[in-house]
Amino acid sequence: MVYVRKNVSKLTRTERRRFIEALLEIKRRGVYDEFVRLHIAHFIGDGSRGLRAAHMAPSFLPWHRMFLLDLEEALRRVDDSVTVPYWDWTKDRKATALPWTDDLLGGNGRPGDRRVMTGPFAHATGNWTIRANVTAGDFLTRDLGRSRSPLDLPTKADLRQALDDPVYDVAPWNSTVTKGFRNRLEGWSRGRDPWRNHNRVHRWVGGSMLGGASVNDPVFWLHHAFVDMQWSRWQQRHRNHRYLPDKPPAQGSDQYRRIVARHERMPPWDMTPDDLEDVSQIYRYA
Repeated sequence: MVYVRKNVSKLTRTERRRFIEALLEIKRRGVYDEFVRLHIAHFIGDGSRGLRAAHMAPSFLPWHRMFLLDLEEALRRVDDSVTVPYWDWTKDRKATALPWTDDLLGGNGRPGDRRVMTGPFAHATGNWTIRANVTAGDFLTRDLGRSRSPLDLPTKADLRQALDDPVYDVAPWNSTVTKGFRNRLEGWSRGRDPWRNHNRVHRWVGGSMLGGASVNDPVFWLHHAFVDMQWSRWQQRHRNHRYLPDKPPAQGSDQYRRIVARHERMPPWDMTPDDLEDVSQIYRYA
């Protein structure tokens, strides 16, 4: 049966509570920290040799689609009514608005150490100790809007610029490309404004959402559900265009064995980007 991912602003009080309770339960069981470790392990950038599956590469979108599906499966083993909601950061743009309420994700970090003090994921509750990290610290941190150097969330126009590009991705298939839907959405750019769309949201939230351990902040999932929704929208808008590259870069290419082509296995799963292009029989967005 196809299930529905809703806008977080449309969740009922009961749906909010059940989503939070399921997250806390998989954290208690140690399952959640395994998702953090997996993301850290696959946080590989352009400067590293070897395969890039999760970031700065065409498979950014299918990789995180599968990552979301695995998290959702873990949550639904606890409560089969739960799905991952999405946060539309083009509409809910204030640090005091959803999802930053006490009954959902809690609010901003306090001045100084940026420690989150409110909501179900505050360290003081005893339910959300950070165990898998790339830096020291066992509490969740946030710096919504970036206090020292203020930053705005992406706009509808920023998102539209990505959605209007009919080509999925282009060579050299990394963070330097200036064309193609994938990087326009992932958000690597150069110059005075180096972060757009997806990347800019990570920077706006700040704190734990920076770097490979960003999964430690549960907003990661709401953010990536909205990013995944944009891929679905792009697919509907550009029906004659698909994931690229269709074939792996040739031997001798700088990207040889460094990216995942459409029909290649996408680690750590035995899945290909092609397998994940159509999820209409699994879930849909409301």
